[in-house]
Amino acid sequence: MSTVSVNILAIESSCDETSAAVIQNGKVLSNTIATQKVHERYGGVVPELASRAHMQNIVPVVDTALKDAGINKHDITAVAFTRSPGLIGSLLVGACFAKAYAQALDIPLIAVHHMQAHVLAHFIEDKPEFPFLCLTVSGGHTQIVLCRDYLDMEVLGQTIDDAAGEAFDKVAKMLGLPYPGGPLIDKYASEGDPLRFKFPMSEMKDYEFSFSGIKTAVLYFLQAQKKTDPAFVEKNINDICASVQYTIINMLMNKLRKAARDLDIKQVGIAGGVSANSGLRKAIKEEGDKNGWQVYIPRFEYCTDNAAMIGITGYYKYLTGAFADMTASPDARGSW
Repeated sequence: MSTVSVNILAIESSCDETSAAVIQNGKVLSNTIATQKVHERYGGVVPELASRAHMQNIVPVVDTALKDAGINKHDITAVAFTRSPGLIGSLLVGACFAKAYAQALDIPLIAVHHMQAHVLAHFIEDKPEFPFLCLTVSGGHTQIVLCRDYLDMEVLGQTIDDAAGEAFDKVAKMLGLPYPGGPLIDKYASEGDPLRFKFPMSEMKDYEFSFSGIKTAVLYFLQAQKKTDPAFVEKNINDICASVQYTIINMLMNKLRKAARDLDIKQVGIAGGVSANSGLRKAIKEEGDKNGWQVYIPRFEYCTDNAAMIGITGYYKYLTGAFADMTASPDARGSW
């Protein structure tokens, strides 16, 4: 007796990557991503340019994903798309395409929360056991999430201002590094002394974060140093980056350690774009060895924005019949 396959076509368009993936029975068959280079000259994502690029990219990206997966469009069981959060213009492109696709084929539509999808990226390959604790770190969000089941999650704490990824990018801009600056800070930090310069670590209640303080501290520090030596940044770029990265990672790990201890959870992971940071990956592995954690880190391609994580979330929502209708509208913020 043959088993009917559940083939999810997933669309991700929350920011500046247009991505499509095909998930078959929870397995990734394809994961295609088109990046947008146009933003580099502006030092950050320009929303209007991002939405225009999505409109240009989405049809060829979906076509490539289907071909790579070896799946015919008529074999698609449901269409999952990122509903929130993100840039509203970018979200609209993906949502409108997904709705039209689902309506044309008369198949279910599944709306996905982008941050929930980052957490569920862990279940693409190495699958943690529940309950599972996830530190989700991206350019726009920093959260500690308690996962009781695939679709049963609780945000225990989050940043009250800047996210960790945003702090990395803003510091990089202060240092004169091109966009996106976060990966460059990671690169220079690997050659620097993390204890050379001391920056303040914000102390927030419970499991909350704040990264606006370190951003301001670095700004004043650089202004003061450049008054006496205009070439200070160029001479000390490795140590500055290492010190900034060390401080941000310590703030992240302090809260994650507290949550794991308070809840007595040993299944711990990181997700989101900043989880690609080599310093953070090393820190959570060391913390895991020290505290007996089973540590999970998605592959790099599943850390940054991608449709595979939207598809795996769509698959679990499909199994529970959590479908959306054609009135489902994108939401720039969105709640869980």
